[in-house]
Amino acid sequence: MDCIRYAAGNYDVAVIGGGHAGIEAALSSARLGSSTIMFTISVDWVGNMPCNPSIGGTAKGHLVREIDALGGEMGKAADKNTLQSRMLNLGKGPAVHSLRAQIDRRAYSEYMKHTVELQKGLDVKQCEIVKIEKAEDGWHLVSNLGAEFICKAVVLATGTFLGGRIYVGEVNYQSGPDGNFPANALSKSLKELGLPLRRFKTGTPARVARDSIDFSKLEVQEGDERVVPFSYSTKTPPKNKVVCHIDYTNDDTKEVILKNIHRSPLYSGVIEGVGPRYCPSLEDKIVRFADKKRHQFFIEPCGENTEEMYLQGMSSSLPEEVQIEFYKTIPSLKNVKIIRNAYAIEYDCVDPSAMKATLEMKEFKGLYGAGQFNGSSGYEEAAAQGLIAGINAALNVQGKEQLVLSRSSSYIGTLIDDLVTKGCQDPYRMMTSRSEYRLLLRQDNADERLMPIGYKIGLVDEETYRDFRLRTKQKEEEIERLNTTFIGPNPKLNKIMEELGTAPMTTGMRLADLVKRPQLSYDILAEFDKDRPSLSKDVTEKVETEIKYEGYITRQQAQVNEMLRLENKYIPSDIDYNNVYGLRLEAIEKLNKIRPSNIGQASRISGVSPADISVLLIYLAK
Repeated sequence: MDCIRYAAGNYDVAVIGGGHAGIEAALSSARLGSSTIMFTISVDWVGNMPCNPSIGGTAKGHLVREIDALGGEMGKAADKNTLQSRMLNLGKGPAVHSLRAQIDRRAYSEYMKHTVELQKGLDVKQCEIVKIEKAEDGWHLVSNLGAEFICKAVVLATGTFLGGRIYVGEVNYQSGPDGNFPANALSKSLKELGLPLRRFKTGTPARVARDSIDFSKLEVQEGDERVVPFSYSTKTPPKNKVVCHIDYTNDDTKEVILKNIHRSPLYSGVIEGVGPRYCPSLEDKIVRFADKKRHQFFIEPCGENTEEMYLQGMSSSLPEEVQIEFYKTIPSLKNVKIIRNAYAIEYDCVDPSAMKATLEMKEFKGLYGAGQFNGSSGYEEAAAQGLIAGINAALNVQGKEQLVLSRSSSYIGTLIDDLVTKGCQDPYRMMTSRSEYRLLLRQDNADERLMPIGYKIGLVDEETYRDFRLRTKQKEEEIERLNTTFIGPNPKLNKIMEELGTAPMTTGMRLADLVKRPQLSYDILAEFDKDRPSLSKDVTEKVETEIKYEGYITRQQAQVNEMLRLENKYIPSDIDYNNVYGLRLEAIEKLNKIRPSNIGQASRISGVSPADISVLLIYLAK
């Protein structure tokens, strides 16, 4: 039933949603001086982690570092609430080293709730926005109680609430995550507005009681001895407080699931939405990878002050009694007690190709999208988009040039470019393989790539930026010193080199040439380098990486320079591709839909060939 409307306030920017995207959007907008309001269905669930209570992971750790370098909050919050920290992929090259931390989910939520409450220029409001309308004076947002807010720009960060529906076997009902109310009226309003919405789905595993697990049958997974923080402003690294555990499914698990596969809404055809390709449910893994004898999963704590344990890798939408049955086929879970059952959730999201690289809707000035609303999955992907959307909403209101990050500058730039240029057919997840410049986009140099931008915009404070400039100066000076310092043959060093399988020295060599050898490291050479300055570990790691991979980095930078040449060839916004003689019909259709801003973006559109790009370049030259 419609309520009588009443004027509730005017703001520069409104953010709809208090999840990871909404938090970063609201904080960045307010910190840039725009009056901001953040709406959430429940203020008690600001910054909630409805799925895995962790931050980071492969490629996701890169995103968190980049968010922090730009002045975002996620890295700081993760460091304050870490239970266990691990650097992944250390057995591989530095391009794929990724930080991951197990997080106390309720403590993290409390931290973020208090952070937004304390932020000057930001109001937090618990209510459901049920209608959004475009007017001459901006955007009008109407709550379920009739309150009307007028805003110059809006960021939609609705997560999985928009038209949310929960599935557990044959049972399904309207709901947001964790039993919250869904945002059905807003979904209807956005459709009426003309946004191209579609259905996606995701899922989560059960949470089980700690005392019902037989830990003697589990493999222990310790945290790292040296803990590396996410945030560059964290002075004291967090400590490992807990251990995690590893286990595996078996043939009995597989048998129970296959016997009941017809009861999975994913396979019975009840679920319309497309699920995540790279984070499938257990039943999906067993069907898709039928040759596998077992599947690994992780048992992880949800917090210090809870007995809930998270079964990472065991998400499911099967009926609750089937869940109990297949969990109990695993010896460590023989007596398992489920506190919260696994479920799938289906929700509405927008086609991201309807957005510009600023995350503003092409057809709706001042309307931005971020996070799962844009078709992505993951807290880190959401936070990254929320930060950019919030920055650009504020800059837009202030009449300033908006921020667009290139693919060569960051994983954030890659993420957004992929979404708005290629779109996505299933929930988008960031991976290191998505970047063609991943050797340049390491997590250790996120500050060098992005902190000057964050500082220029106004989100990075003076102290943090001063520390960054000092680290950069130290790194450059140390690389120069290693390139100009020679040492002669040394019996002790030669013995070490022979033991490590590399040729001993016969003449004097530069320290940099020794560091370049795969068998040697900066640390190994310490006792033979008498003039070495005292530097922090993060500085010396950068030094070693840049020296060892100098040739590869130089080659990749040349690729970037070529790409930037194409990015600087701008395409007029009013171009009619139907008039470009020689373009194929598919290219005309895709180019008219995406409306790329430059040749570089046009070249990445699926269905636009190199021949089409050549035709376009000739047309623009004329």
